[in-house]
Amino acid sequence: MRILVTGGAGFIGSAVCRHLASNPRNQVVNVDKLTYAGNLASLRQIENYPNYSFVEADICDDAAILDVLRTEKIEAVMHLAAESHVDRSIDGPAAFIETNIVGTFRMLNAALAYWRDLPEPAKSEFRFHHISTDEVFGDLPFDSGIFTEETPYAPSSPYSASKAASDHLVRAWHETYGLPVVLSNCSNNYGPFHFPEKLIPLVILNALDEKPLPVYGAGANVRDWLFVEDHARALELVVTKGKPGESYNIGGRAERTNLSVVETICDILDSKRPRKGGARYRDLITFVTDRPGHDRRYAIDASKIERELGWKPAETFDTGLERTIQWYLDNTWWWEPIRSGSYAGERLGSVSLKKGTA
Repeated sequence: MRILVTGGAGFIGSAVCRHLASNPRNQVVNVDKLTYAGNLASLRQIENYPNYSFVEADICDDAAILDVLRTEKIEAVMHLAAESHVDRSIDGPAAFIETNIVGTFRMLNAALAYWRDLPEPAKSEFRFHHISTDEVFGDLPFDSGIFTEETPYAPSSPYSASKAASDHLVRAWHETYGLPVVLSNCSNNYGPFHFPEKLIPLVILNALDEKPLPVYGAGANVRDWLFVEDHARALELVVTKGKPGESYNIGGRAERTNLSVVETICDILDSKRPRKGGARYRDLITFVTDRPGHDRRYAIDASKIERELGWKPAETFDTGLERTIQWYLDNTWWWEPIRSGSYAGERLGSVSLKKGTA
């Protein structure tokens, strides 16, 4: 299959590209604007594969996207390009509106123009796969509830609101224009090549640097964790076997409090990279003022994709986290330039705290 992956130099996108390109029957075209989180080093493993190519382009440039679709004779689009960090959306929501909403609109326009000109059976077989987040569903109580595909949308942050809007656009292009779309909403991803603004890589690298390990509030917020390579396998199933117009929730069935995640990282590092003098990494944990509008809990019901498409995660949270930590220990070549350059671990998303409103 000839697949266009947008945002393929990002964390999840690069995992998708690596997974798809490992099958020589796929032809993978990666389109990425290379913003701060786009990193071609994450694709070093496949950059010389004959079935992989990279195009630097902006998803807001629908003419450029349409040209790629036509030139490469694309059979499916996997749309992952997005601004994705909640804290950054609090500091600067404009980029999230532009990329996540306007960019998706431009992608849909290009895909629709391309799809309308396709002959059969290519027209019937074409798919536009929009990859989204469980954060569009909003907040769950600590002690009850789980997100299903029918859960009403109730986004809390500029990030989740922008992703909710993009989901609605994709559904509208299917209902109004007939574009064959599939959607997926995933829980929190973790794994190798994760930009270190997010909780797990931030804690790992701060710990290795003997820096404080920031935990928002009391660390009681709960997330469902999904190993990124398991997610990549699920996405391939959705784009190849998903039913047009349907959405699929993808989760790891691995709910953990943020504090529990940080403590588990500390305990694994105590074993793999002990601190001097017998000190424990848990001693570096520092509780900081909570994020504005911080959702209490996310939890995914992944039974639909398990039942209909036969997917299940291969990694438990414990095995996936150990693999992730070992990867960061073994691959300083990838993360050291980031920590010394574009992101050194500073806190983001506290704009309202700076203004004295929280």
